[in-house]
Amino acid sequence: MILANPPRHRQSNRAMKLHQTQATEQNLFTGYGAGYVAINGVRYETTLIVTPRQVLVEDWRGLKFEQLEAAHFEFLLALQPEIVLLGTGAALRFPAPILFRCLAQAQIGLEVMDSAAACRTYNILSAEGRNVVAGILLDYK
Repeated sequence: MILANPPRHRQSNRAMKLHQTQATEQNLFTGYGAGYVAINGVRYETTLIVTPRQVLVEDWRGLKFEQLEAAHFEFLLALQPEIVLLGTGAALRFPAPILFRCLAQAQIGLEVMDSAAACRTYNILSAEGRNVVAGILLDYK
């Protein structure tokens, strides 16, 4: 269908002002890119787990998506989250449901997304005071 007089959209001169938050007692992602994330200004170049109060590097260090096992999700469950975010690197990939069955049985939500989206979503949920855990996988060469 072609409209003889298409609607005209007015351009708004309104600007959006963003404010940097200074949460001193909780972890927030302050940057991310190819092969790294930054949490509270500290750069990490390995796969890790982030909660509002902890950055856990050793438990998932070097872990690749293909190496995920049920035990990795059981570890996340032991952190007693309200919701779990899984960042799967630069590409969105879904783990086999058998791997995260423990979360479903405990009625803990799992949201799977690329790692950049997981970082942004984590910050929003954390700022809302939600008990969120993010497992962030990075792509390795």
